[in-house]
Amino acid sequence: MSDFGFLNTHRTWEDWCGMLLGALIVVSPWFPIQDRVPLAGHDMMILNAVAGGLVVFGISQLEYVALQRWQEVATILVGLWLIASPYVLGYSGEGALRIYHTSLGAVVVLLGLLQLWQDWDLNDQDMLRHGR
Repeated sequence: MSDFGFLNTHRTWEDWCGMLLGALIVVSPWFPIQDRVPLAGHDMMILNAVAGGLVVFGISQLEYVALQRWQEVATILVGLWLIASPYVLGYSGEGALRIYHTSLGAVVVLLGLLQLWQDWDLNDQDMLRHGR
């Protein structure tokens, strides 16, 4: 089996996946398979999903343009917050939304860890060449 280095190099498709994940997080309160549609009184979980998704989307766009290590660390932290937020903000009983946020947060953390591992040994010049 030959090693093509597929997972050793930070590729732009990973940044696009991060942007897609951010968009999915933003719309997660309105996914069709919900116990009930989030209405008034659920403002905090909607705000949490929109803010978290926009942060993931924005960081992924920054990675696509100019790669920096802090972006991966921020992505991991946002993913961890998304996993913990149903329990911290008190909507862990919301069923499907808790599962969505926990699952999407775990994927964000895994993507951030993969990208951090790929970029760990890169120097500044190599990071500037990302996407070219």
